[in-house]
Amino acid sequence: MLLEQALTHRSFAFERRPYLLHNERLELLGDSVLGLIVTHILIDRYPDHQEGELSKARSAIVSEGALSKMATELQLSEVMRLGKGELSSGGAQKPRLLASVFEALVGAVYLDGGLAAAEVMVRERIEQVLN
Repeated sequence: MLLEQALTHRSFAFERRPYLLHNERLELLGDSVLGLIVTHILIDRYPDHQEGELSKARSAIVSEGALSKMATELQLSEVMRLGKGELSSGGAQKPRLLASVFEALVGAVYLDGGLAAAEVMVRERIEQVLN
């Protein structure tokens, strides 16, 4: 259920009756969880870096471009549930929608498996960015 919700854009949900749950709430949660995990990883990895350097690094990792790339690597565009309008306008390739679905997926993993499970997922993705 959480995975289905994480992959469901509101355009898809609003085309259905009764309305389905969509991913915006999971996206909000995932954004926070992602920020926490990335910050923790950066603090551990770079103990001598100052707050400003860590903040800049975190911003780069959780940017729309970086997150949409992670979503693309996971092939989330293939399984996103979009409404007809979003589909016809290329929504599955829009960086903002890809980043959002990745954040929603992080939120779903967190709710289902806790912080440790979310950290495993995020760590696998950002290690490629950090190396």
